[in-house]
Amino acid sequence: MNHFLAISDLSSGEVQDLLDLAIKLKEEYFKKGNPPLFKGKVLGMIFQKPSLRTRVSFDMAMRHCGGDALYLSPNEIGLGKRESIADISRVLSGYVQALMARVFDHEHVLELAKWSSIPVVNGLSDYNHPCQGMADALTIQEKFGKAKGLNVTFVGDGNNVAVSLMHVSAKLGWNFTIGNPEGYDINPKAVEIAQNIAKETGSKLNFVRDPHEAVKGAHVIYTDTWTSMGQEEETAKREKVFPPYQVNAGLVSEADKDVIVMHCLPAHRNHELTDDVADGPHSVIFPQAHNRLHAQKAILARLFGVA
Repeated sequence: MNHFLAISDLSSGEVQDLLDLAIKLKEEYFKKGNPPLFKGKVLGMIFQKPSLRTRVSFDMAMRHCGGDALYLSPNEIGLGKRESIADISRVLSGYVQALMARVFDHEHVLELAKWSSIPVVNGLSDYNHPCQGMADALTIQEKFGKAKGLNVTFVGDGNNVAVSLMHVSAKLGWNFTIGNPEGYDINPKAVEIAQNIAKETGSKLNFVRDPHEAVKGAHVIYTDTWTSMGQEEETAKREKVFPPYQVNAGLVSEADKDVIVMHCLPAHRNHELTDDVADGPHSVIFPQAHNRLHAQKAILARLFGVA
């Protein structure tokens, strides 16, 4: 890998390789700690959007493996405003050994990668969230193993998280279903990519409106906030549209008896996800959050060429 920009850029084998490495690094960390794989390396972290999990998990991933991380705030960079993205990318390429960018416009992370002579990691864009997708897949495999044909259901807005979950599901041969209201569909180009992947892996993709239909037979129910960062002006409208898509005890009871419930966080509790589900026996939202750390160690290790 030269960069990590989208799960769809990887082969199914490469996705599984990253997951296997993440499991190894996680086990190693809890047994004796990780060796200093990233010694002498610094990750530059560019943020246009605030973050808890992305910032801390990447920072600690570097520290656990003997490296360091440098936080660069929106005011310090002004990506594409104060200075061109091409210039920023080329300047930082001479200072650090890799870049992670959490941006609004997906084209910004692609532009960074285009001009960079060091690896670039997509920490989130409005199009996708591949680091989250890898942590999600790690969490699902820890529960169900490498079984093909798992039923993974996303309930709610067809956003960037849904895109990466759909792509990683297709890569691993899992069936992906989304139940979302009209007008909030997944990006059509992302769907086309997933359909092409599914032809190779046997994954089945289903796009429905009814959340109850979506969760039938589901081994995984995944939801996310109804209003993402940058969509605040749509909050009132979305609050009227999405209540039928709330993941509550009733909806969970319609899925497989061993279903796990996932959320990438931050959660607006008792909106998209009720407290009793978030804190209930089916929830894996906190192990899922912790797996960001281990999945990202694997991504960085492959990009650095040290594992």
